[in-house]
Amino acid sequence: MSAQSKIQWTEATWNPVTGCTKVSPGCQNCYAERMAKRLAGRCGYPADEPFQVTLHPERLGDPLKWRKPRKIFVCSMGDLFHAKVPCEFIFRVFNAMNCAFQHEYQILTKRVRRLMYLDGELEWADHIWMGVSVENADYIGRIDELRQTRAAVKFLSLEPLLGPLPNLNLTNIDWVIVGGESGPGARPMKEEWVTDIRDQCLTSKVPFFFKQWGGTNKKKTGRILQGRTWDEMPNTLLKGASNV
Repeated sequence: MSAQSKIQWTEATWNPVTGCTKVSPGCQNCYAERMAKRLAGRCGYPADEPFQVTLHPERLGDPLKWRKPRKIFVCSMGDLFHAKVPCEFIFRVFNAMNCAFQHEYQILTKRVRRLMYLDGELEWADHIWMGVSVENADYIGRIDELRQTRAAVKFLSLEPLLGPLPNLNLTNIDWVIVGGESGPGARPMKEEWVTDIRDQCLTSKVPFFFKQWGGTNKKKTGRILQGRTWDEMPNTLLKGASNV
């Protein structure tokens, strides 16, 4: 568990599951895979296959150790809904989040079908946010599937954004994150793709968060969009009140 995260839209990371496999074009230059390879043989990453799906039951109690509330990105180094993660372990992760209810948890997946399959058995609460990653128009179906879940807060991570996403249906979507790919081999992102999504969010009154332009040097390209930063977050207080 990391007490601080460099990811702009969260405050900490918690990885009861690490490792993953590629399922769509957005996975091509996975930052988590690169990091896992650097950590091979250390910090719970197997020396031979550092990015293989690995369960860490010893980490399930970590959120209870943090008294101060914070936003926690769950499984930043993997996908909780990977087929190799047993259902029973997913339920244990949700139980841990419900026990340490002082925090807000942000879960992201590309495996929405499994999320939908388990949705009725998961212990959803207002402090558990659920998001899907969508990199181009071929995968917008993930948004419709997310919409069908019982998560109180639903969000989109349009990162790495690899193409335009016009005419998004943002009904019952509470937050949109956009970001360009970074690191070796980073694929370019066009400004008009970003501004179109921002304008759709403004029209639909959905909070918009612009994470980064990306590229091989993301610090140099920064995260300024048309003269300002966009750091909007979902209003979870109002969302929670609406579910009472």
